[in-house]
Amino acid sequence: MSTSQEFVVERNRAEVSSEADYRTPERYRQMFMHLPRGATRVLDAGCNTGRGGMVLKDLNPHLQLAGLDCVQERVEALDPAIYCERICGFANQLAFANDTFDAIVAGEFIEHVSSADVDATLVEFFRVLRLRGRLILTTPNPNSLRNRLLDLSVLSDEAHLTQHYPDCLRFRLRAVGFSSVKIFGSGRMTHYVGQWFPWLAAYGSYLVRGDKW
Repeated sequence: MSTSQEFVVERNRAEVSSEADYRTPERYRQMFMHLPRGATRVLDAGCNTGRGGMVLKDLNPHLQLAGLDCVQERVEALDPAIYCERICGFANQLAFANDTFDAIVAGEFIEHVSSADVDATLVEFFRVLRLRGRLILTTPNPNSLRNRLLDLSVLSDEAHLTQHYPDCLRFRLRAVGFSSVKIFGSGRMTHYVGQWFPWLAAYGSYLVRGDKW
């Protein structure tokens, strides 16, 4: 493991609050709604201790989940009844063959990837998706009204190594090859206005999805 990878692992290991994030089940329910029809093989990138995977399996027991996280003890905590594969590693170097997955979910994940590895991570996601596969990820919204009013930054959380503006992340996905890239609101505000509210700044996070097609 390189020094930069060790840095990422330690930053993520130190963020213990993510394992008890009350928004995780809701986030995975939203991502589930965006899975392509008939999806079976799903990669859960940044799966943590697997709370999200439990939600996905409850919604569709036929899903075959692979869990990926860079923190070894989190991978070891994954329930083998939920995850048929459990991998400790980094998303910019995925240990999967081309065209392996029908979908990839990555809830509040990409902000934990270093700036040098973001594009390589998206390239790897594209590579391991099957034709007509779909990437679904959520990330904090740097343009959120709360951030503006309280003068906050996504980078205030030490585990967040990058921040992603919606228009820039859309462009990055399209540059890699994803098509039909769409953005939806995510986070607490979906309770009140759903995911379609036209003013994205109302949401603390957003969901972006792109198809390999």
